[in-house]
Amino acid sequence: MPCTTILVGRNASYDGSTIVARNEDSPGGQFEPKRMAVVHPEDQPRVYTSVESHLTIELPDDPMRYTSVPDALPGHGIWAEAGFNEANVGMSATETITSNDRVLGADPLVEYVPAQGKEGEEGYVPAVPGGLGEEDLVTVVLPYIRSAREGVERLGALLERYGTYEMNGIAFSDVDEIWWLETVGGHHWIAKRVPDDAYVTMPNQLGIDYFDLADAEGEQVEHMASADLRTWMEDNHLNLTMMRPAALDDMLDEVYADMPDEPFDDDEDDQDHEDGFGDLFADIRDGILSGDIFNPREAFGSHSDSDHVYNTPRAWYMQRCLNPHDEWDGPHAAYGPEADDIPWSRVPERKVTIEDVKYVLSSHYQGTPFDPYGRRGNDASRRAYRPIGINRNGQLAVLQIRPYVAPEHACVQWMAFGCNAFNALVPLYGNVETMPEYLENTTARVTSESFYWENRIIAALADARFHDNAAHIDRYRQKIGGLAHKLLRDTDAAVADLPAAEVPAALEAANQRMADDLRRETDALLGRVLHTTSLAMKNAFSMSDN
Repeated sequence: MPCTTILVGRNASYDGSTIVARNEDSPGGQFEPKRMAVVHPEDQPRVYTSVESHLTIELPDDPMRYTSVPDALPGHGIWAEAGFNEANVGMSATETITSNDRVLGADPLVEYVPAQGKEGEEGYVPAVPGGLGEEDLVTVVLPYIRSAREGVERLGALLERYGTYEMNGIAFSDVDEIWWLETVGGHHWIAKRVPDDAYVTMPNQLGIDYFDLADAEGEQVEHMASADLRTWMEDNHLNLTMMRPAALDDMLDEVYADMPDEPFDDDEDDQDHEDGFGDLFADIRDGILSGDIFNPREAFGSHSDSDHVYNTPRAWYMQRCLNPHDEWDGPHAAYGPEADDIPWSRVPERKVTIEDVKYVLSSHYQGTPFDPYGRRGNDASRRAYRPIGINRNGQLAVLQIRPYVAPEHACVQWMAFGCNAFNALVPLYGNVETMPEYLENTTARVTSESFYWENRIIAALADARFHDNAAHIDRYRQKIGGLAHKLLRDTDAAVADLPAAEVPAALEAANQRMADDLRRETDALLGRVLHTTSLAMKNAFSMSDN
């Protein structure tokens, strides 16, 4: 599915949390209703069959409880998307990403092949199951892992055994680490640890731009990969990295992040710094020559015309927001909205907040000629690029693991439903047995009794009179945000001295209080937006009969 992801390392976040966030967007012309859910061990399948690919696999018999954001309507799979398990491990799956012809020829996707003919008749050919996909991944991985690294290991093994029918990016987080895994063809994969002091932006495009195979094959400090990746790449001539200045500049981006900002105390320290930098440069040069270091985006990804309309502008805008003093506009910009080499990760100018994450994942190129609601540019520029906050947003899950509270209440799953340009994030503690009905009760019936549908209605009404309703949306978002942070602070204090067994019930009560406040404020927003947009109806007439 089309989506947008941002990952924030613990030293880059405002409070030392690891933060994983992703919009789930429906395909063009579709609006998939979503809901919140808690899956208990007794409800987790032991034999799982995918609806999309008809693949059946056996699952371990010791699942943990976990939260999820499944599709609300039955019949086409679970699509659990994002959540936390009892071990305080988060998973977000998936960001649909791109590939290229060389990769798909070297390791084809594992697609479902329907049966031919009728069973028992001459010429009958049975169906061939496909591989795993977005529909399946949270369900078959999250209940069984106890760290982000274990998530990579389990999913990697499943991909190597069963394959996949689509290219995807998957995030795993715990209190210390975030790992990002990208599938490569049908059975291969790479994974990279998000730097603690950096954030990662991911539109629907293969993103990792620096990879150390020697690390992946050895200590796996920051890189992991399918076991045969090196030989597979060599056999299929996939490594495109060259020893040229531009390539070296790309490869050295991560090295620069390790250099101290302060001047050295004396010439001896300065010389040691120069010697150390020279050694790092030589290591990277030797790594490129040996094939240890390469650019996966060049090897496995795409740089198509559609990427420049659909994908790269989203990475450009997110990084423009979080590193605003870089040169982003004009002929001297380091990166434009159609640049193929926008970095996968960057150190932000200041620490990143939950509100920053919500802003970039709701954005529609505000302050540029590309904003469909803006007054800059022209009709062509305002429709040039695909927004991040698009009408097809179904849900936004922000997975925050906080290091400064007890593990029993460390995980907060911030949620928004519907189009992000018109909604607000609400925090929900993850260590609970149930979710509030207002977020869980999505059905096929359109009703303001459901948080999903109420947001969908508000967005459709507010979009028609965007500028008239913008103040209503901003005040609502800030009100919910203030209530959210106060509830977290108050609840953290209230449960700090409780016995561990009593914490889940207290967290459920807090979630319900937040849902009650959310419903009250969302109802009020619906009323204000309905009134404002009704005043602007085309059949309005100024003469009144009273």
